[in-house]
Amino acid sequence: MSISNVAYFYGSVEEAYLDKIKVALKEEKVAYFPLSQMCSIALDHFAHLIVSGTLKEIKEVLELALKYDKSIGIVPMPNQKELMKTFELSSKLDEGISQALLISEEKIDILFSNDEIVLQEVVIGDAPPLDQFDTALNKKSIFGRLKLFFRTMKKVKALQHTKMNLTDAKSNEIKFSAVGLVGVEYNNATFASKLISKQTNSSDGKLSLVILAPISILQYMGYLFNALVSRWSPERLPESVGFIRSSALKIESERPLPVLIDSDVKQETPVQLKTQEKALALSVGEKFWLKQNQETSDKDSIKIDHLPRDEESVGYLSRSIPFFSHASQEQYARLFANLREESKTSSTFMILLIFATMIATFGLFINSSSIIIGAMLLAPLMQPIVSLSMGVLRQDSALLSGGLKTIFIGVLAVLITAALISFFTPIERLTTEMAGRLSPTILDLFVAIVSGAAAAYAKSNEKILGSLAGVAIAVALVPPLAVAGIGIGWADWHMFSTAFLLFITNLVGIVLAAALTFVVLGFSPIHVARKGILISMFIVAVVAIPLYSSFTKMQEDIRIQQILSNLTFNVGQHDVKLSHIELIHRKNVNEIRCEVIATGVLKKEEKQRLKEVIEQTIGKELEVIVTFRYRL
Repeated sequence: MSISNVAYFYGSVEEAYLDKIKVALKEEKVAYFPLSQMCSIALDHFAHLIVSGTLKEIKEVLELALKYDKSIGIVPMPNQKELMKTFELSSKLDEGISQALLISEEKIDILFSNDEIVLQEVVIGDAPPLDQFDTALNKKSIFGRLKLFFRTMKKVKALQHTKMNLTDAKSNEIKFSAVGLVGVEYNNATFASKLISKQTNSSDGKLSLVILAPISILQYMGYLFNALVSRWSPERLPESVGFIRSSALKIESERPLPVLIDSDVKQETPVQLKTQEKALALSVGEKFWLKQNQETSDKDSIKIDHLPRDEESVGYLSRSIPFFSHASQEQYARLFANLREESKTSSTFMILLIFATMIATFGLFINSSSIIIGAMLLAPLMQPIVSLSMGVLRQDSALLSGGLKTIFIGVLAVLITAALISFFTPIERLTTEMAGRLSPTILDLFVAIVSGAAAAYAKSNEKILGSLAGVAIAVALVPPLAVAGIGIGWADWHMFSTAFLLFITNLVGIVLAAALTFVVLGFSPIHVARKGILISMFIVAVVAIPLYSSFTKMQEDIRIQQILSNLTFNVGQHDVKLSHIELIHRKNVNEIRCEVIATGVLKKEEKQRLKEVIEQTIGKELEVIVTFRYRL
């Protein structure tokens, strides 16, 4: 056999394609061998190897190159898009051959799964879409990506958590629960490698294992939508994904899981993944080296703290993935202990509430929003309401009775305190801050619902408990009660009823939203929570009836304000224009307050004419209170 520089091994390659390769290499010293002759060739005569064929055939020649420490290049076939993407090989035949002929000066790591070479990825269990290449999204419209999203979502029912036990290169044991794992060595444009692209390097002796472990369908849907539809690349790992970086990993599972290597070779757990550092001089494209993380480290990396690991979660998830997340027994016990304590009536609760009521009531009289905000921050009334919400959700009699009792005593204390202050205060003037609590609408209910959800979320997460202060400001509980108490002190039952309706609106909105939030956070299964949620929704619907009526009245007030603010007319000797228009509805009395900008001092007849014009424009009788300003 003549001595040549290059041995070209070909497997399942079309004859016409091979002829094109031979024409392109006619100037080179190349000897061509079918793969069946591979073991009979004396490789000492060749300085470089080239291979074309299926992935399985390519890996057979790579094993030969490893054994004899030979450099090697790959000429991919036109349909091997993923292989081209992994090693940045050209899709053009002439350029691909030129790349394959160049002997790489730097060697790359090789990943093995139970001694089987892994070129692209090894998939353990089921891990969609981590095991897919993003080429699946190429040239797809938004509708095509949505179709792929829903097709992948159909697989959720088949996903099942399995307890995993991993042992790394330093014999450290790592335990968690997951539905699937994807091992990669190179930044190969799979969804798994895209998540860790800033940490992969092809010559650092480390493999990367990406772990899919969603604790709820909702959480999984979020990651799936971002990956497939919005094509968003997160700065950190999604909540449903973990990551381990090590030179070797032994993977054992509670039940046998299928192991798929490069979408072809099938094995079964337990499986041993290991990296052979700088093992092969493989001819790759220049872009391959540009994709590598230059800040390599010898340290292993483990990011699994957010994955399910306790026995309760593992047992719960091994049956099926719930739509909402499931709180652990530790989280459940900690939250319930806090809520039970906060549902009780204590001296501290009463003292703070009375002080907050006094501050709020004086702030209402002074018409100071900053003083009222201070009272909102001080008032502890939100705590028993959130406790009541959990009691309604879980039909917990202790939380229900405790929360209701504390709320009732607290409301009574606020009303009595505010009524006494208003009774003994020699001022009976409706301020703007008071009037602002006398027209609750459906919008106030929406605010209460959002605030209730925020309160429940903050309560379930100790790291953000400080946010409850902001929630207390967003949904005012004490100020409307204080206004209702002032109505009692003034014997104004319309004032009392409208202000108290605002408080009831806030109360039922918070209870419903907090209950729904606790369900989403996994503190109650839906079959237990259904009754409490339905009762809460019914009460909210009943309260929404007068609120909607008030909302339509508010729309009418806005229309009137717009009409009057654009109105300029003559009342006799002077022209007038209205500004800062405010409508106030009291029992049997509709009141309008505004500023009148006039060209001079109005006579009694002109003032009467002014009132008549306003009433004619509005179409109803009302009291008119004006502040005059004169244009000089």
